[in-house]
Amino acid sequence: MELTLLGTGAPAGLPRPDCPCAVCATARGPLARAATALLVDGALLLDLTPGAALAAARSGHSLVGVRQVLLTHPHNGPAVDLPAGLPAAGRVPDGRELTLISGHRVRAVPMDNPGTGYEVISPEGERLLYLPPGGSPAGLAEGLAAYGMVVADVIGRPDAVARLRAAGAIGSTTDVIAVHIDHDVPGGDELTRRLAAAGARTVPDGTTLIVGEYHAVPDVPRRTLVTGGARSGKSLEAERRLETFADVLYVATSGRREGDTEWAARVSQHRERRPNSWRTTETCDLVPLLAEDGPPMLIDCLSLWLTDAMDEVGAWDDTTWAADGERALRERVAELIAAVRQTSRTVVAVTNEVGSGVVPATASGRRFRDELGRLNAAFAAECEHVLLVVAGQVLPLRG
Repeated sequence: MELTLLGTGAPAGLPRPDCPCAVCATARGPLARAATALLVDGALLLDLTPGAALAAARSGHSLVGVRQVLLTHPHNGPAVDLPAGLPAAGRVPDGRELTLISGHRVRAVPMDNPGTGYEVISPEGERLLYLPPGGSPAGLAEGLAAYGMVVADVIGRPDAVARLRAAGAIGSTTDVIAVHIDHDVPGGDELTRRLAAAGARTVPDGTTLIVGEYHAVPDVPRRTLVTGGARSGKSLEAERRLETFADVLYVATSGRREGDTEWAARVSQHRERRPNSWRTTETCDLVPLLAEDGPPMLIDCLSLWLTDAMDEVGAWDDTTWAADGERALRERVAELIAAVRQTSRTVVAVTNEVGSGVVPATASGRRFRDELGRLNAAFAAECEHVLLVVAGQVLPLRG
């Protein structure tokens, strides 16, 4: 089944008309995207957008052979002119199935918001799922057969990918293509990096893909360290790395702080932005968790784990530190790093950069700074991806 993406952008396109934002200002040339529309085997057009005939011609195709035009979502703004010779555009009621003259079967998939998704099965049996902007399938049952390709709003609805993955509709060989791309995330390398964390990719307008043809699916990095300063956005970035997974174990190393209302507000803010399907455990005992098989794990954060470890070995007392505290801490860190090296789980860990500012005034503060620097370096050495977050901007250091 041959699929040509006549556009890959949001309904308003990218750049948006008259939008002054930085992303729209730089969305020029290959980074510009028309509203998403798909041409399937020259016979089926999914979403009718302005300039569809011209977009098809630019990609070396024609709309002359199109026998069905289906819409996935309400189209705001002025009506789009129907190119000469095309059948009238319409939407299929949820759950209904069409069989085209070309032999393709099209089933309307219910969404959780206004819109319709379409499952397309070619005469040869290849399976494609196309979802509308802002849409996620409703009422998915587990045990679905994996699609050869899923074309969806990966950035706008990462939870849709998570649900499809949990149901089996996205498997290890499914080619996940991101469309309906808007100005919420910069293009270029940042978009590629964000999508790769979800096992997805995007392509320029006019690209033709073959559903079912082998393509190297982006590998989701198994171990990632996210570091940065206070309020840099590092925790949010770490959560983004796993937002397309329905089942995630969130490991909070903070413990409980009775009577600390500011800390309680921080914890509440973190919980509210995490998916409801994620589970949370509060512990600094990371080694057993890393040794278990299980869903992806997010550790937030290593600096609090180190604080707990230094408490346990008496590292704040100079005499205890000199006697056996330093040796005991080295053993704890080595045990953690060995567990990270051997783990089979997908792990994303958050840590702090504390050695780039003012030198701490106390010996214990300097000791913590030094030990955290050593821990960060050792942990990063075991990770495929290492990211530095500065002012909300992500700088890849590795991977």
